[in-house]
Amino acid sequence: MHRGSIRPALRLAARALVALSAVSTFAWLAPAPAAAQGGGLAPAANDYPNKPIRYVVPFAAGGLTDIMARLVGHQLAEEWKKPIVVDNKPGGNANIGADQVAKSPADGYTWLAVTLTHASNATLFPKLPFSMQKDLVPVVRIASSPMLVVVPANSPVKSMKDLAAAAQKARLNAGSSGNGTPPHLTLALFESQTRTSFTHVPYKGGAPSMTDLIGGQLDVVFSNFPESIAYVKGGKLRALAVTTRERHPQLPDVPTVAEAGFPELIVENWTGLMMPAGTPRPIVEKVAASVGRLLQTDAMRERIVAAGFTPAPQIPPFNEYFNTEVTRWAKLIEEKQIRVE
Repeated sequence: MHRGSIRPALRLAARALVALSAVSTFAWLAPAPAAAQGGGLAPAANDYPNKPIRYVVPFAAGGLTDIMARLVGHQLAEEWKKPIVVDNKPGGNANIGADQVAKSPADGYTWLAVTLTHASNATLFPKLPFSMQKDLVPVVRIASSPMLVVVPANSPVKSMKDLAAAAQKARLNAGSSGNGTPPHLTLALFESQTRTSFTHVPYKGGAPSMTDLIGGQLDVVFSNFPESIAYVKGGKLRALAVTTRERHPQLPDVPTVAEAGFPELIVENWTGLMMPAGTPRPIVEKVAASVGRLLQTDAMRERIVAAGFTPAPQIPPFNEYFNTEVTRWAKLIEEKQIRVE
């Protein structure tokens, strides 16, 4: 090629590279190609993941959220052939772990296990150094679990209406796994609906509240389902109701709160997954779709149910659901003046 024609050619090539770079840059911001259009994964997710993923659980090992995170993480790690390492960071009412993830790189390699606790924390802790709604992006809701209203097996209280009547006559002791936790919020919701007032006894976890309930030091606990079901099946506790719209398959004879006369006492202690805000949308969508697909398998559903949960995948609406939960519990927290020490 003549030297005079080389320079224009080089200039054209340079312009093409600049244009291609601009297209690639904006492709990260644009929606991923829809499956219905026959497109594949966007470039940001083609080789994702290509290194280990850190799955932060802001609770102690062995708890409800930890169990679900390990179930999901193990199955996805096998599918993707990349490690998913569960990292327990308890403390600060689940805020310590959430803060770490909120401040992590938005590259898809740091996940946060979230629960109803995080929705209520937005109101309980107004001065957090991060925002659940601004610094984190909801990816997928994974599963939910009802609260189980339980009393000692020898209690004269036989139903939810009995419980409300007894609380109107005398001040009963009600335990929970701590101030501002889902069991405490459910108790507060029952107080609000029945215009009763219990003596709230917060514990550091659900297990000690079960021990004192069985021992007779407490009158009732609005318990996390997996923490009390074994005692109900073993005859040490009596279940008055489950706080979901449908009866639970493990306790088919226990009525729902609606059947027991309290239709507005619906409470789900759900668990889901979030990532740092700004994580590329194609990666968020890939993780959400992979988890959703996993939850549809019979083997995974059986494991989730055995752990006391109900598979409840929720992908695009999870953001809306989380914001609705924040609003719902903010009203109750303000009404009941719930404080966390």
